[in-house]
Amino acid sequence: MKSRTLKRTRADFLFSFLLDVPALLMTVLFIIVPIVDSVVKSFQDYGVRNIISGKPGVWNDFANYLYLAKTDAFTMASIHTFSFVLGVVLLQFMLSLVLSLILNTEIKGARLLRSVMMTPWVVPTVISALIWMWLFQPQYGFIKYLVDLVTFGNVKDFAVLNNPQTALAGVGIAALWKQIPLMSLLLLAGLQNVPQEINEAAMIDGAGKFRRFVSVTLPYLSPVIKVSISMAIIENFKQFPLFWTMTGGGPNNATTTLAVLSYREAFVSMNLGSGAAITTLWMLMMVLVVFFYNRIFRVQDLG
Repeated sequence: MKSRTLKRTRADFLFSFLLDVPALLMTVLFIIVPIVDSVVKSFQDYGVRNIISGKPGVWNDFANYLYLAKTDAFTMASIHTFSFVLGVVLLQFMLSLVLSLILNTEIKGARLLRSVMMTPWVVPTVISALIWMWLFQPQYGFIKYLVDLVTFGNVKDFAVLNNPQTALAGVGIAALWKQIPLMSLLLLAGLQNVPQEINEAAMIDGAGKFRRFVSVTLPYLSPVIKVSISMAIIENFKQFPLFWTMTGGGPNNATTTLAVLSYREAFVSMNLGSGAAITTLWMLMMVLVVFFYNRIFRVQDLG
């Protein structure tokens, strides 16, 4: 009997392994190999001539990383990236939480609003960028029209994406418009799973709305909040289409993030080695940020 059980266990394990083989192969071929190849090239002198001639890159004694350390471009791109991620994720979480709380009430038209609010999320990122470029257009854009209306025509020069002081915020607004719907729906799903009997018990004990929200709702919502913010951090850290379409990294490099800088270095300057070095450091930063975020905001299991 025991032998038959063991054979069945081995057969189950073998069957499970065979089912996992395609996923493992895809992971190795399309994720692990490109990452390892990029890291190797970041330590080499590798350019277009290597691609044309088929010759491998040459080890260059950390020259790509030393080059990045000597220039201000990498430092500024890192500052822009972290500023963008911090600002967008914080605002995204706060606005999404407010929106999900509103949708969780029994207001009229809530179902229709949920369907309509998903529109920005399903629109391709490049199309979202083009929409906001038109809205921010300094001559005939809708935002320009609103500013004229509110200020009675006193503000003449309102070019968000052409001003180094406001360009990053302009891209951030487009990112918020696109990403808030998904986080709102995730938080709404979490809110609808909060046990109502606990809320009612707290109400009987005399807890007000704010106390019930802090002591009951937020603890049950914390796993969804943690996952939603992790997704938002990763999404905004690797944001490239919005920046490249709306500003191209300008004006005056005010919106040059690590994604834009690595693209420029690798495919505009055709220095694939230094582009790979930026990508490697960028990937390490993103992994460290997500790792420390998960370490700091550990979720207590309430099940």
